Amino acid sequence: MPFHEIAGHRPTLRLLARAVARRSLPPSLVFAGPRGVGKRRMAMALAQALNCLSPRADVAVAGGLGGRDTILPVDACGTCTVCSRIARGIHPDVSALAPDPDTGNIKIDVVRELTDSIGYRPYEGRWRVVIIDDADTLLEASQNALLKTLEEPPSSSVFVLVTAHPDGLLATVRSRCPQVRFAPLSAAEVAAHLQAAHGMTAPVAHATAAVSDGSIGVALESGTETVMTIREGAQRLLEQLARPGGVRGRFAAAQAIVGKTAKGYGVGERESVAMHLRVLQTMLRDIGVLSTSAEGYALANADLAAVLEGLRPAFDHARLVHAFTAVHRAIDALGPPRNGSPKIVADWVALQV
Repeated sequence: MPFHEIAGHRPTLRLLARAVARRSLPPSLVFAGPRGVGKRRMAMALAQALNCLSPRADVAVAGGLGGRDTILPVDACGTCTVCSRIARGIHPDVSALAPDPDTGNIKIDVVRELTDSIGYRPYEGRWRVVIIDDADTLLEASQNALLKTLEEPPSSSVFVLVTAHPDGLLATVRSRCPQVRFAPLSAAEVAAHLQAAHGMTAPVAHATAAVSDGSIGVALESGTETVMTIREGAQRLLEQLARPGGVRGRFAAAQAIVGKTAKGYGVGERESVAMHLRVLQTMLRDIGVLSTSAEGYALANADLAAVLEGLRPAFDHARLVHAFTAVHRAIDALGPPRNGSPKIVADWVALQV
């Protein structure tokens, strides 16, 4: 998967493509960010860009800031034999380390085997690329064994340490690897990817994206029936909150999202309520977008645009900001360390929004 096929992360795409074009890429990097947002895909795309037989110049990638295209100075073609073999994981110059499935760690003997072989020139490509998945699972001894190679990296070699927990790396390792931060994707970016790459219908894609926490990986693990039910519940709650008065009706709507478990996710009542509230938050955000007539910014719930436009008069700017903040606080209250009561949190949201 070359750079231009990756969902979101436009500034990071531009940064890495520019470094490849200028031959200024650091010999070791840490790709840090939440699980499932595309860090490993980016590492594989970087390996392709470094070794592609037919690299492309000035590649336009749609969906940049304000709807403007992002121009990449260089990108892999994605179709040559080298790109194909890298994508299939069989190129001799692109290595990937991952935790042992039994222990959950990357042991020192695996790292030593890698460092013993990495000193040779690339077999076929221009660059050797080593991708270490879940690098925070490297044992302390494994990190120390890797440290000398990071301090004196072989020429024509690039190390990419992929992790959702960069603090799990030794300070000595982190100091030698510039960190590239990956933020969660927007719900609109996740939905667009699910439709384009996985063939989901628009309603299912938008519902799934709304509960994904900006992670394509999380989205793909979701049960479509569950996420559709959750979004329908969040929509009913928002419609009730938009009506004037009716405190009893507000409480009834809030309690309708309590007492459920999100079976498709294997989570209980507290997380199910949090998921409803996260979807509600995306809807409030979309109402804000509609209120400002911001062009070029996709709605997270684009298939509900007509419904949300109808609710817009009920939420002036002050109420919208207050509601969004209240829902954010409610989601925080449900998580550790507070682990708030789902019923109390839902009632509080009904009063605040």
